[in-house]
Amino acid sequence: VTREDLDIARGSSAVGLLAGGRYRVETLWLGLLLQSGNEAANALARLGGGADGAAGGVRAMNEQARRLGALQTHAVTPSGLDAAGQFTSAYDLALIARACFADPTFRRYVRTERTRIPAQKALQAKGFEIQNNNQLIFRYPGALGGKTGFTDYARHTYVGAAERDGRRLVVTLLGAEPRPLRGWEQGAALLDWGFAQPRDATVGRLVEPGELDAEPSPVAPEANVVPSVEATTSAAVGEAPGAGMFVALTVGAAAIALSVVAARRGRTADRRRS
Repeated sequence: VTREDLDIARGSSAVGLLAGGRYRVETLWLGLLLQSGNEAANALARLGGGADGAAGGVRAMNEQARRLGALQTHAVTPSGLDAAGQFTSAYDLALIARACFADPTFRRYVRTERTRIPAQKALQAKGFEIQNNNQLIFRYPGALGGKTGFTDYARHTYVGAAERDGRRLVVTLLGAEPRPLRGWEQGAALLDWGFAQPRDATVGRLVEPGELDAEPSPVAPEANVVPSVEATTSAAVGEAPGAGMFVALTVGAAAIALSVVAARRGRTADRRRS
């Protein structure tokens, strides 16, 4: 781990990695997913970015988002902490979550209840334990895992997934204030709603990876229809886990990203008038 990896916003969450420390890549992932370790995100982006370092890692993130059809997403920081020009939507988070939960290693990471950050003998630092703060895995039958989060612009966020009788659902929330229910409890309520629906029920569909890059057909496909901003959920239904085989219960939508941009422009205009 380098000193640059530890360059995170004051007061933001960290695992407690040390400059000069040596950690397994798996430990970095667990630190990121269990403790929202922003320095772990920086280290992973640097490792994944090759010769271009963290900048290359962020570029790879955006390329992957494009491949998945997450066209309402643009990453600027490895951790997702707020930055100018960064945005996403609940629909895009569902696309990304679908790809993540299809990976068995990712599923193992997000279901890990606790792990130890190893001692760094060369730095005379003791090891310590970290715990998973996603209560869904402890309290929801069939939970596959998920991720809690918070930024000033997105507010409280939550992504979670569960599987019952061969049917996998993913739920994503933005702007999920923890009143009257915490994010994971809101997620659990949406999952309950989804599992209660018939298998063939649908109010939308998640596009497949690479679908939006295909040659356009004479008739616009359903995937290109953008739901109205008044809608509070969108869903895509499949018969089994895998690409395209999820119910996506998305709260918010593209309007969130647009409202952030509009709010920034409004504040800039107010300052100029002042």
